[in-house]
Amino acid sequence: IIAYNFPHIDETFKQIKMLGNTLKKDSSFEEKTEKGKSSSASDTDIPLHYEDASENDSDSYYPTDSSSGRSGFFGNFKTDFKTKRTLEQRHIQLIAIGGSIGTGLFVTIGTGLAHAGPGSLFVAFFFWTTVILLLTSAVAEMVCYLPTSSPFIDMAGRAVDEAFECAAGWNFFLMEAFYIPFEITACNTMIHFWRDDYSPAITFVVQIVLYIAFNIYTVRWYGESEFYLSITKLILCIALLFFTFITMVGGNPQHDAFGFRNFNHPDPFLPYLDSGALGQFEGFFAAVSKACFVCVSGEYLSMVAGEAKNPRNTMKNSFKTVIYRLALFYIGGALSVGILVASNDPQLLASISSGKSDASASPYVIAIQNMGIKGLPSVVNVVIILSAF
Repeated sequence: IIAYNFPHIDETFKQIKMLGNTLKKDSSFEEKTEKGKSSSASDTDIPLHYEDASENDSDSYYPTDSSSGRSGFFGNFKTDFKTKRTLEQRHIQLIAIGGSIGTGLFVTIGTGLAHAGPGSLFVAFFFWTTVILLLTSAVAEMVCYLPTSSPFIDMAGRAVDEAFECAAGWNFFLMEAFYIPFEITACNTMIHFWRDDYSPAITFVVQIVLYIAFNIYTVRWYGESEFYLSITKLILCIALLFFTFITMVGGNPQHDAFGFRNFNHPDPFLPYLDSGALGQFEGFFAAVSKACFVCVSGEYLSMVAGEAKNPRNTMKNSFKTVIYRLALFYIGGALSVGILVASNDPQLLASISSGKSDASASPYVIAIQNMGIKGLPSVVNVVIILSAF
């Protein structure tokens, strides 16, 4: 894992060794430094023009961080760690749309609603999705220019410094390492919506085995699993947006056209810790902190650049859909929960105060139960569980 994410780490070990040798013999330092520089330059000597490439070009036409054939402490990168370009356009498109949608968009977003109010939640999500859009656009420029494996990590070393590359790689690794246990725990709590008279180890083991199965086999099967799982998340997001519109105009069992009643009651901008304008400002930041957790992975799509066919075209087309994903799902989702559920809803406040994180704490499920719609909460819960993958 370290060798895959930090393609220049063997060079870093060489430089550390050279620095140690200076303590013994200063005269050899300059010679070894020049040798290291020339070696580093040859490693980054890669083709930069891909305009004449077709979809059927060989894997070696596009550079990967492992194709340079460097060998060192972690072995030969060319033979041991080379990625295969087998992901097609449909795989990349669905990964772009559903790859960063998790349980936070459906469940924990209710915490921001209760603490800040629907107005602050909407503004916070609008602000943070703008930040993610700027980040993704910058990453897209680098990836389409140099579609290597782990491109934003590789570019950190090529454009800034190898120390920065090491820091970026470890930061991304730790983020994923902490995020996976969160999703595993969230999946278990989703099942508590139906029953909790079982050992959590059962769901933990099943999900860990599925995670391994999706990633240990060839990239083609990984792409297929991401394709179909992303479809379920896409369908759920669109269905909930339609559900919001239909129910707010009167399409519910009570035939109540509530419109923006819940959005304006009790107040769109709630104070959080203090009263008055300061409290509203603190409430907005509470909503921003929740948006930072829900709207993530602006760099997620770039990680498949080393496994995509004809990446200059497929990655470009996929990055173009990012703005629609951000606007429709994140901003639309923040607006929807503010329309469906009041920020002072008793069930929502009880779920937050008791620390619940299953489907019963989801604003969508709370709205469905308040309307008396049977069966639909279980359907939503099933799809939320699938969003953990």
